[in-house]
Amino acid sequence: MDTLVAADSSNSENNSSGTTSMMISPNSSMAMSSVSTPTSSRYENQKRRDWNTFGQYLKNHRPPLSLSRCSGAHVLEFLRYLDQFGKTKIHNQFCPFFGHPNPPAPCPCPLRQAWGSLDALIGRLRAAFEEHGGKPEANPFGARAVRLYLREVRELQAKARGISYEKKKRKRPQASPALPSQNAI
Repeated sequence: MDTLVAADSSNSENNSSGTTSMMISPNSSMAMSSVSTPTSSRYENQKRRDWNTFGQYLKNHRPPLSLSRCSGAHVLEFLRYLDQFGKTKIHNQFCPFFGHPNPPAPCPCPLRQAWGSLDALIGRLRAAFEEHGGKPEANPFGARAVRLYLREVRELQAKARGISYEKKKRKRPQASPALPSQNAI
């Protein structure tokens, strides 16, 4: 449960059909055979990378931490650690651009991980935990503290950037004006 064993599927990504052909001896009744190779989806590849990153984080933790002893608090620690690599400007309350979605000038406010990125990351890690033998009721990525933290981050970022995370109404595509047919003169 503490390690991930994953095969690199870089060869299968080059072949668009997902199949490989192999030659059979000429004495055989079959000249060619098609063998299907499993191709990983983009989601699966990202989930594997996220799982490996979290595993590396646990190894580098002082003291090193096994996955079975990992809790929601450790997941929160990991999410805060990831903030240093964020690319989303989050204005603090004392910034003159607090609440403005498109500030007119630069400011010294920190860059953080966007809420949507964190939410997706937790979803992938939650799935990976269970795929690696973890019990759903012991999943640290589904801990109440993690859910509350994500909600708090979403609300804070929405206020700081002056945007709401309410569900937006879908815009209907406007009908293009009818073109006169070539037969009508």
